[in-house]
Amino acid sequence: MMTQLLSGDQTELAAGLLRQGEPVGIPTETVYGLGCNGLDPNAVRKVFAAKGRPMDNPLIVHIADREAWPSLVREIPPLASALADRFWPGPLTIILPKSDLVPSETAGGLQTVGVRLPAHPIAQDIIRCAGVPIAAPSANRSGSPSPTTAAHVMADMNGRIPAVVEGGSCLCGIESTVVALDDEKTVRVLRPGFVTAEQLAEIAPRVIVDDAVLSRLEDGKAAPSPGMKYRHYSPEAQVIMLNGSGETVAEYINRRFTHGDCALVYDADCQLYGSSHVFGYGDTDESRGAQLFARLREMDARGYKRIFVRAPRTDGVGLAVYNRLLRAAGYDVRDTAVSPYLVGLTGQTGAGKTTVSDVFAEHGFAILNADHIARSVVQSGSPCLEEIVAAFGEKILLPDGTLDRKQTAAVIFSDPEAKKQYEGIIFPHIIRGVFHAIDSLATEGVDRILLDAPTLFESGLHTACDHVVSVVAEETIRLKRIMQRDSMTVEEARRRMSAQHSTEFFRSHADSVLENNGSLAELIAQAEAMIAALPIH
Repeated sequence: MMTQLLSGDQTELAAGLLRQGEPVGIPTETVYGLGCNGLDPNAVRKVFAAKGRPMDNPLIVHIADREAWPSLVREIPPLASALADRFWPGPLTIILPKSDLVPSETAGGLQTVGVRLPAHPIAQDIIRCAGVPIAAPSANRSGSPSPTTAAHVMADMNGRIPAVVEGGSCLCGIESTVVALDDEKTVRVLRPGFVTAEQLAEIAPRVIVDDAVLSRLEDGKAAPSPGMKYRHYSPEAQVIMLNGSGETVAEYINRRFTHGDCALVYDADCQLYGSSHVFGYGDTDESRGAQLFARLREMDARGYKRIFVRAPRTDGVGLAVYNRLLRAAGYDVRDTAVSPYLVGLTGQTGAGKTTVSDVFAEHGFAILNADHIARSVVQSGSPCLEEIVAAFGEKILLPDGTLDRKQTAAVIFSDPEAKKQYEGIIFPHIIRGVFHAIDSLATEGVDRILLDAPTLFESGLHTACDHVVSVVAEETIRLKRIMQRDSMTVEEARRRMSAQHSTEFFRSHADSVLENNGSLAELIAQAEAMIAALPIH
């Protein structure tokens, strides 16, 4: 199928396709919708198929004038009529019990239907020309960021639908506010949008924001509104939402930036960063709403793998932006005001890092072993292992599909260029695993963490640490310890030692240096004194 890009004055052509039961991408003031004849079950099925959307997710029915509303619902209570008087045409959807005219497919199997009168003139013209109410979810592949330009729709739907109508960039940039009436005096907000709870309270005696706006919908519970049940609005990249001030968010992000990361923050906060991978998305909740989905799509197009986003407030239009980010992030929300004190521990093999780690544990530090995380990210079937195999071939795998460490060492670590390529693949995965573990510990109330990482400097993890400790020892001491510990020959132990940085490197790159002169008691005493001097007491 070839998808036509129609101009805004080709509304009759778009309307003709809709009358024939075909889906068409149409502009509205909120986001672009994937419209179809809302009274035609087969047309509705085509929309679900094009989006890859579950059939139990209800669609919103769009009308071009108030006169079309009564035939779609059983009755229009006075409060619903008052809301329409105030906010239509505009970004408000009102849910009421549906009439028999509305098919079950449009309603997602529910006995209710959401109706909206959009403010966009092209949308109104298309609906009038079609002569039928238009059911239209957002015109994107299910789960991805909603489209706010015709180009976004073409990127998602080219070849899947017959036409998209060009209507410029959407004014609001986020979907409509969806409300239901609990009774004749109470409005319940099911999905926040540009019509805010505060504005609704000017009309309704009582306004309730549904619990599912800021939390997951309970398992098994039907979704009365789009955007409640499934993960929505998500780019390919991992999204992490950050609560906090501009300063605490900047500190959090700056300490965690690694290859493939970017940040989406308030325009005024961009000056707090020294990276070209930081992007603003407005200085008001309205501008953030208008830019959010376009920015998320831009991050994907640039190839970023992880997106940090500063969360807005949860009042006014900010509630709508927060709601969309919450779902885009898969509910991964982190409080930047809670940040454990992080000590990085590294050093030469055989110098006594394990002994030092035990001392930190005795002083209440949670211990994170980066080697354990490194092993977990290359488990069979993991994205990291798939990337490694794509780069180096299946010769580095064992018959059971796991990484052959001896073959990996032979193929990769003997070649400096191959080693560099390998580290470029694995380090970002290790870093993400480390920070996920750190954030998990922080939510449990842990306030001090020791990160034991042999490749602390190579991976860049040292930049996230509040204090870096190197453990060093003379070659003869290290040689003896490695041979005893790992049952190695002298030659094998020397090869392992020669693959590491020099003693001078570890000394010059650390905040503290602990030197093992052969006495573990003295090494422990050094560690005890160093911990006592840390600003954590």
